Amino acid sequence: MIYQGNAISVVRDDEGIATLTFDLKDESVNKLSSAVIQELEQALEALRGESDIEGLILASAKEAFIVGADITEFHGMFANGEDEIQGMLERVHGIFNGLEDLPFPTVSAINGLALGGGCEVTLTTDFRVMSEAAKIGLPETKLGILPGWGGCVRLPRLIGADNAIEWIAGGTENRADACLSVGAVDAVVPGESLEAAARDILARARSGELDYQARRVEKRGPLGLDAIEQMMAFETAKGYVAGKAGPHYPAPIEAIKVIQKGAGEERDRAQAIEAKAFGKLALTDVCYNLVGLFLNDQVVKKKGSQYEKQSAPVTRAGVLGAGIMGGGIAYQSASKGTPILMKDIKDEAIELGLKEARKLFAKQVERGKLSNEQMAERLSNIRPTLSYGDFANVDLVVEAVVENPKVKGAVLAEVEENVSEDTILTSNTSTISITRLAENLKRPENFCGMHFFNPVHRMPLVEVIRGEKTGDGAVAATVAYARKMGKTPIVVNDCPGFLVNRVLFPYFGGFSQLMAAGADFQRVDKVMEKFGWPMGPAYLLDVVGMDTAVHAGEVMAEGFPDRMGGLGGAGEEGQGKSAIQVMFDNDRLGQKNAKGFYAYEEDKKGKPKKVSDEAAIELVKGVAETEREFSDEDIIARMMTPLCLETVRCLEDGIVGTPAEADMALIYGIGFPPFRGGALRYIDAMGLEAFVVQADELAAELGALYAPTEKLREMARNGERFYQDAAEA
Repeated sequence: MIYQGNAISVVRDDEGIATLTFDLKDESVNKLSSAVIQELEQALEALRGESDIEGLILASAKEAFIVGADITEFHGMFANGEDEIQGMLERVHGIFNGLEDLPFPTVSAINGLALGGGCEVTLTTDFRVMSEAAKIGLPETKLGILPGWGGCVRLPRLIGADNAIEWIAGGTENRADACLSVGAVDAVVPGESLEAAARDILARARSGELDYQARRVEKRGPLGLDAIEQMMAFETAKGYVAGKAGPHYPAPIEAIKVIQKGAGEERDRAQAIEAKAFGKLALTDVCYNLVGLFLNDQVVKKKGSQYEKQSAPVTRAGVLGAGIMGGGIAYQSASKGTPILMKDIKDEAIELGLKEARKLFAKQVERGKLSNEQMAERLSNIRPTLSYGDFANVDLVVEAVVENPKVKGAVLAEVEENVSEDTILTSNTSTISITRLAENLKRPENFCGMHFFNPVHRMPLVEVIRGEKTGDGAVAATVAYARKMGKTPIVVNDCPGFLVNRVLFPYFGGFSQLMAAGADFQRVDKVMEKFGWPMGPAYLLDVVGMDTAVHAGEVMAEGFPDRMGGLGGAGEEGQGKSAIQVMFDNDRLGQKNAKGFYAYEEDKKGKPKKVSDEAAIELVKGVAETEREFSDEDIIARMMTPLCLETVRCLEDGIVGTPAEADMALIYGIGFPPFRGGALRYIDAMGLEAFVVQADELAAELGALYAPTEKLREMARNGERFYQDAAEA
């Protein structure tokens, strides 16, 4: 034994081959925390003290190789400022360079995921062999930073500037065959042959068949592109990547600039350029929020995993209602390996559901994700039926019929008679109270909400809604099924609109009030899209559908009359109709009938494309007493304040358990701008005191929808935050 630490061990065999193994104690994966980096430094020092080492293998004793740096340390470290960040980077560069410069050949045996810092450590070795099941990549730009431990320097020298830009700017995880084709690895073998392949490469390097010193010269030197090649590689990429990343995500473009600036430099100078850019990005709000998002996602996953452990697996499911939604749910279940019965009362509805599932599978085949055989196999996981004949063997049923409490109540009571006593029943409802729907059931403890978002195959969130009588077993099974479907479940308590729609409708309320005050809806859309939303509120209402919005608004108005009384569409007493109600009254339902706030035409791919419509503009003008210009700041404040306040209320009312879950639900459910971190991080960034002052000013003019809660005022007075510690999710 040459070295033994908490995460790293180094042993030497009789042939002089040393193996440095990553195996972080008490953790399921290897991470490069500051403590692990310190161990790596000590392990390399111990290796240098040995006189008869012939070669080194880097290996992992866990399923993944190394998943990256320990992101839980980022907020704390970055909060200490640029000097500390630079010091950390210089130290790691020194350690990694020391590994690269060892006086014998080195090889990484990549058995599983090698991401971020885990990928960068493999780039320091002379050779890389990879298991067929492994993936490698540099996803740092997804956290608002760039590879800072040599990735921007070594990868372009290894696989060429074009390929490196694609990997780094895209933050992709790359499969073994793709890695081999660009030269990122030297061999791809079955997992059981990995060590033998690594030893074979070292033997060939020691014999002189493979020139490991030449590899090092290439990695330490300039990139070797002439002026025209540089322009072709970098300037073209910048334009393309800027279009994909958008103005709110600076890291991908910054990474290209770093590769470009370092292209003509030796290793150490190129690393200094990388470190300086990393430090600049690490101190941005975008990085702070995206790291916070990652930490929040970990909180949500951990909670989901805890629920999953309490549940027996769902091996067979059922869905009631075979329209677009039912077909989407059936597709998602079948594609992830859970057979599902799809029931309806009409043959044409069954055919519609199957058509939706077939269409989604066909797209997977087109993209090369599935073969025709795999598509046929997965499609056979969906069994259409007009009867309850086989429902006795189903573990969980999703009711996805029309959004009407009487219809849903009758269907749920009917299916309860045809399933076993242990079957979990769920309702895919967006607004109807789970407690109310449970009134018709004999086993309300086996019933909860399972709210999918449309389109099912794209939207990652599933709200799992606990009614007053819902048992823990029902929640656990539903969470487990949602996770098996590849979704992110968040458990919430029952109330009108649950979490996401309850928060969304005050946002629409802010929009309605802006329209009533004479704002231009097309300008409001542009401002909110520039703010970071995927679509502005008028466009979003067209996608949701005006009939759905009016119905949900009525539910909200009934549930929260003090502040949402005017959101039902008809307006509060003494007020005119809202713009949403006017659209509905004029049969402008949005995309579903090709006219709403905008008109819709089909583009070349057959998708609806919005165009300005004078008829809609005139209708909205009729809602306002006068036209009025609003600044961008006014529009943002009037739109965001009610949404943020309702998120606060949901947290205070216990509808959602933690700030992390609340913020993730909004990002995954309604496209809240990820780089802003969620509604509660947005309030934190503004400062609670400043937010309360803004809300009070708006409430004086606009009413209760904008009024802060007493608890929020108290938090502001005490200088508190929703995320108390910078490193806490």
